[in-house]
Amino acid sequence: MTGWTLDQMAARAATDIANGAFVNLGIGLPERVADHVPVGREFILHSENGILGMGPRPAVDDEDMELINAGKKPVTLIAGGAFFHHADSFAMIRGGHIDVCILGAFEVSSGGDIANWSTGNDGVPAVGGAMDLAAGARSVRVLTTHTTKNGKPKLLPRLTLPATGLRVVDRVYTNLAVLEPAGDHFQVLDLAPGIAMEEIVAKTGATVIDGRPA
Repeated sequence: MTGWTLDQMAARAATDIANGAFVNLGIGLPERVADHVPVGREFILHSENGILGMGPRPAVDDEDMELINAGKKPVTLIAGGAFFHHADSFAMIRGGHIDVCILGAFEVSSGGDIANWSTGNDGVPAVGGAMDLAAGARSVRVLTTHTTKNGKPKLLPRLTLPATGLRVVDRVYTNLAVLEPAGDHFQVLDLAPGIAMEEIVAKTGATVIDGRPA
């Protein structure tokens, strides 16, 4: 095996979330984190459309389209979960009450900038809640593949696409590694099975330094 699968990426990101943390999961790949909460740990999952206390994805036969997240995907609710107006939900985000936000990304710069809402060509009409999450969450982490479908690096010295937030990303989880933006380079904290530093260097657009313990 070489690299992590999408679910293994999500599980790896989940291991770094503290017990009892209030966590917002971005649309798409980050939603998988809800299915991989480590045994003995609890995350309080938040959705900007007005949910606190989401659980894992439901089985297909149990899906209820009256209970969806911000990405219009069916979700479950844990005991004690709550519903509220989306204005209150954004007050939680803007008030700094979300401990961790995990977002997808088109690009991340070595300075911690993130682009995740537009590829610049006929994209969605606006940045949506991602800008608030990038600015308001105490820790912003990214879950994304290391390269595009065409093999181009997503981790770069600087963004080429419209920015969602500047100098906000603390950590990046890809199918190849866990990295930390460090200003003028990315520092590698962990490598996926079967992946060598040489491959990370070759597939990253910015300078990469091995920051793993000797």
